[in-house]
Amino acid sequence: MKRRPITEDDLHAYVDQALEPERRAEVASYLDDHQDVATRVAAFATQREQLRGAFASIADEPLPAELNLSHIIESRRRSPMRAWWAIAAMLLLGIGGLGGWTMRGVLQEGSNGLSALAQEAAYSYGVYAPDRVRPVEIRASDSAELTRWVSNRLKQPVKVPDLSGSGYRLMGGRLVATSHGPAAMFMYDDDRGDRLVVLTRPMSNRNLDTPMMPQSTGDVAGFVWADGGMGYTLVGQLPGDTLKPIANEIRKQTRPI
Repeated sequence: MKRRPITEDDLHAYVDQALEPERRAEVASYLDDHQDVATRVAAFATQREQLRGAFASIADEPLPAELNLSHIIESRRRSPMRAWWAIAAMLLLGIGGLGGWTMRGVLQEGSNGLSALAQEAAYSYGVYAPDRVRPVEIRASDSAELTRWVSNRLKQPVKVPDLSGSGYRLMGGRLVATSHGPAAMFMYDDDRGDRLVVLTRPMSNRNLDTPMMPQSTGDVAGFVWADGGMGYTLVGQLPGDTLKPIANEIRKQTRPI
């Protein structure tokens, strides 16, 4: 049976977690094959997270009396124009729950969300990858201890990706501090001495899923994405077409079941 084409409404609903599982899987597959659209959708998802964070402090406050529906109806009888302004204000307050699509493009990427995670990974790479003495806190030989340690600190199970099929050995890992809490960093190297860093931490929106998108900071490049509220970044000093298959493998291994 021929699949329905992916529409803009499908992309909106994908970000808003409003698709049925089967349709969501179809959209995810489409985004994997259309990187330009995936990048745009990931930016919108980041904006959604920013909006929800911006309104988090007032989200549970009672609705102001002037925005009460009965008050609006009564005001409309007296002044239709004033009622329209009140309705617009009420819709604005609800934008966080609706996904932020009506304000896409208004907010630039800020200090949270996937843009922040990508920056944190680049910083961690710059600090630890050049270290030839102690780049990791716990060695790969103690990987079971490493897994327990980072899972306890991040307060949820963390999987350490196996990149041996891509030619990279696990060196070990450590916890790194970020402005959004602790993150787990895993480091890998190959026979040439090239090093890769994988950074993961919980996102502020625990239901966040975003397609993979490229990112770069200086000479450090990679890919960033989120699955089930966990953010992941792979970074290194390698071309994007070399890193993307490795990032796909990491996502395959860490994706929630």
